[in-house]
Amino acid sequence: MLIGPLLAITWLILLLRYPGKALPISLAAVAGIALVATWVLWEERQEHAHLAQLDIRLAYAAPPRCPADRPLLMQVRNGSAESLVELGWRVGAFRPGDDLDLAETPYDAPHYLGPGALRAGEAWDDCLPLPPLRPGYRASSLEYRAERLRARFAD
Repeated sequence: MLIGPLLAITWLILLLRYPGKALPISLAAVAGIALVATWVLWEERQEHAHLAQLDIRLAYAAPPRCPADRPLLMQVRNGSAESLVELGWRVGAFRPGDDLDLAETPYDAPHYLGPGALRAGEAWDDCLPLPPLRPGYRASSLEYRAERLRARFAD
């Protein structure tokens, strides 16, 4: 915790004492940091653009469509131009028209993982177990949404 301020003070002293030598090095370091920050922001924007093109639908499905122990039907369609390599999410449960999440999120709550690979334009569906719900709510009367999406796309 003390090393950050100590480095900043040392850099400032060197910059004031030896400006001819410390200034070019400082400018090069700032340029390098700016380059890395630009690259990270660009990568993050690309990931958000790919995630926006994923069509993810969650619905409670009756036992003829899904088994009773896994009644949550998930359908994913990859509308991006890149192949989806990895997908992870958390399920939120909501009353229709409400924004209060009724799914309990303890430490051991299930973390869902999607298909191993999904090419551009392809679709995937599967039946998943329900997240733990707060007492007093029927699973069949709720809407479900995929939240906290984490995805990795092929380059």
